[in-house]
Amino acid sequence: MKKYLRFLRFYVIFLFGTGWLFLAGCRNDDMTDFTEDDEVPEVPVDPEDPEDPVAELKVEGFFLLNEGNMFQNKASLDYFDDATGTYSRNIFSRANPDAVGGLGDVGNDIGIYGSKLYVVVNASNKVEVLDVETGKRLKQIDVDNCRYITFYEGKAYLSTYLGSIGDPNAPNGIVAEIDTTSLNITRTVEVGRQPEELAAYEGKIYVANSGGYSPPDYETTISVIDIASFTETKRIEVAKNLHRLKIDEEGDIYVSSRGDYYDIPSRLFVVDTGKDEVKDTLDIAVSDLAIHEGIAYTYSMEFSYVTGANTISYNKIDTRTKNILEGSFITDNTVEKIKTPYGLAIRPDNGEILLTDAGDYVTPGVLYCFYPDGTLKWSVKTGDIPAHFAFKTNQ
Repeated sequence: MKKYLRFLRFYVIFLFGTGWLFLAGCRNDDMTDFTEDDEVPEVPVDPEDPEDPVAELKVEGFFLLNEGNMFQNKASLDYFDDATGTYSRNIFSRANPDAVGGLGDVGNDIGIYGSKLYVVVNASNKVEVLDVETGKRLKQIDVDNCRYITFYEGKAYLSTYLGSIGDPNAPNGIVAEIDTTSLNITRTVEVGRQPEELAAYEGKIYVANSGGYSPPDYETTISVIDIASFTETKRIEVAKNLHRLKIDEEGDIYVSSRGDYYDIPSRLFVVDTGKDEVKDTLDIAVSDLAIHEGIAYTYSMEFSYVTGANTISYNKIDTRTKNILEGSFITDNTVEKIKTPYGLAIRPDNGEILLTDAGDYVTPGVLYCFYPDGTLKWSVKTGDIPAHFAFKTNQ
């Protein structure tokens, strides 16, 4: 029982990015300090090149979802305009001044599909669907304890824990299918307990099950869903307490295991989607990863109850050879400034690395942009607990 209670304390602080145990240190000011725009320093704006092909992928900007502290309705949405180099904070509240409570409680994931931006707000039990251009609310979809979202052939797929936050007796989770035209939930399918990240590939959805509400009885599998019939067809045995799940250009899945925070360390596993089985294990801890042009960028903030401390690391993996490359993807002294790495993305057009620092979890974080060689390009203040990215492109 003592071990379980210690886990719950860690789970609430780190898994949800919350700060409820730090209430004594929270600011009492309102959100007004998040409504200004910043011209990000040292961001060269590329001139228009009339000879560039129209079809070339170009990032026009990106959204950054700040999780905010649990029970405080402090989730917020920021936007970086690539053409002007302007970083705008709290754009949801600015575009939707009549929205009671703002964006809500714990922003957990974000994604763009077509002309719509989908914002998953975990503790508020909803998905906010916004117009990409204006940020205005199109619809609120109510879903209990929703977690992550992905898209495939006109549909959005959403993982949801079900049950109350932290309930060890919570039922199995589900994946919900959302029609991206009507914005209605059309189908659901049961998966494992507390499903996390998911990805769709060649007619199937892969979902990482964690079982994180009932340690040490974690889940150890990836659920495989056939989209046509919307049934779970298989469980792929992997490891305890799965979380992140990404697919590379070759169709291999990279899924992280958080271990048990005691004797079983965090590891990264590679799954062959042709055979739907594990093909490789990488001896590396992973809190988040992003894949770009044959390289998986990863960071880890691995907590251990044995040492009572976090171990932070930054790595790159060659996705073709599955080799861990030498050195960090941050190559200058910026790494010394980062206290709590929390979100990671790679710009799809130029390979720049975006990394966030959640700091102390209860005050504004920092977004760092690095050149592909790992040297700092610029940085800017964000909302509380900056975590999730969505790129707005010309395609």
